[in-house]
Amino acid sequence: MVQRLSLGRCIAICILFVAALIGGLVHFGAQSYLLRFFDWLDALGAWAPLLFMLIDMLVVVFVLPGVMFTLGAGFLFGVVKGSLYVVIATTVGATLAFMIARHLFGERASKFVLSHSKLKLVSDQFTHEGWRLVFLTRLVPFFPFKLSNYFFGLTRISLRDFILGVFFGIWPITINNVYIGSIAADIATLGSRNSSRSWVEWAVYGIGFVAAIATVLYVTRVARKALDKNISNGEPS
Repeated sequence: MVQRLSLGRCIAICILFVAALIGGLVHFGAQSYLLRFFDWLDALGAWAPLLFMLIDMLVVVFVLPGVMFTLGAGFLFGVVKGSLYVVIATTVGATLAFMIARHLFGERASKFVLSHSKLKLVSDQFTHEGWRLVFLTRLVPFFPFKLSNYFFGLTRISLRDFILGVFFGIWPITINNVYIGSIAADIATLGSRNSSRSWVEWAVYGIGFVAAIATVLYVTRVARKALDKNISNGEPS
């Protein structure tokens, strides 16, 4: 069950996350390497989005941390295009992971899931509710998204429902993360690229930051309540 967090705590956590990320990049000297990589991607022109999406897709399949590519999406392509590219890549990567689990893991793995009462309950719920429950899980931050792609492949949920749930469910958090990533990239690259901004632009950034966190917090609460209602009602004692 997802823990309730106040708006203030969510904003504080996100600020600390951005600060820690920037501090880590600077401390470990990774900033210059990332900038070189992003500059190299940027120099590819029309091929940059395709290569970016390919890499991000593989990150999902191999269950790797993808925060750097979220940062890169906001930095290279802006919030709108960056969010679109991340959603496409994430959906394709999730679908590949789903298909790998369904067709390569075999019946033994599927039987293992169905032999455990709670796992079977979850599987039955997702099969019955279809894309709606997948959609809700994608709205909840900190849900084990990449690992769950493989789990869903072992259940009886249809591929169509899974794709629909993933594609429409990841938009709010993706936009939020790309937006936060664009802020982090702007701060981390002051002086190295033409990224200086006026106080008005930073004020707009700050207002948008709070609005993005508030939106994700609201969506999370709605999704958590819906998940609790759909799953925990049928949970065995």
